[in-house]
Amino acid sequence: MHARAALFDLYGDHLRSRGGQASVAALVRLMKPLEIAAPAVRTAVSRMVRQGWLQPVRLPQGPGYGLTPKCVRRLDEAALRIYRAGTLTWHGRWHLIVFGPVKDRPRRERLRADLTFLGYAALSETAWIGPRSSIELDNLLESEGVRADRFDSALEGDPRELVARAWDLTAIGEAYTHWLAEADTLISGLPEGASAAQVFATRSRLVHGWRNFLFRDPGLPPELLPAGWPGEKARIYFEQEAARLLPAAAAFVDRELT
Repeated sequence: MHARAALFDLYGDHLRSRGGQASVAALVRLMKPLEIAAPAVRTAVSRMVRQGWLQPVRLPQGPGYGLTPKCVRRLDEAALRIYRAGTLTWHGRWHLIVFGPVKDRPRRERLRADLTFLGYAALSETAWIGPRSSIELDNLLESEGVRADRFDSALEGDPRELVARAWDLTAIGEAYTHWLAEADTLISGLPEGASAAQVFATRSRLVHGWRNFLFRDPGLPPELLPAGWPGEKARIYFEQEAARLLPAAAAFVDRELT
């Protein structure tokens, strides 16, 4: 796990519900079980500040960093899809975004990566489709200076054909199967009587691996997925193990924050 990704996971999975702030010293302590050294933590924090995800704060424990509104929106969007049971509904309508060509390559690549993260797929360079609108879309388009037309439409034709055109379900399904095998190995390697720090590290790696599916799986409704979809089995396993390990992991976070 890279320091920046681990910090996103930490803020999203633990600190968001604890005020969204932590001292630098606490961040360093919390990253230690993940074998991320203090210089890497400080470098990653500085980068996240430059990118507008974190902002400096003064805490009783010393200098620290808190979430920006931009980061709060991103983490809330991610949490909705990470812990997806019963939260994602579909009413037979698609969310379509159409915008003009973006000539600047870095901006175009950022836009593509962020739209993919939000669950959209490209039908063309300037037309994107998703199973639902995103709470973060307005801020994303505004930050990139992109004006877009948006439509909620049932669209004509078989929705399964549209899904097959927009997303590679075979590759996503194979990724879920591979992740499940790795996750089971990870959890099985946690010894009985493991310390809270060990549980925190194992759960963090579990969440990190699962969070990567935000860049691949848009969270399509069950009626548009193949029978026996491996993502459902993987989801059940993730939610079960993440919940089981949470008390010990949360206790470790609380201890290191204070």
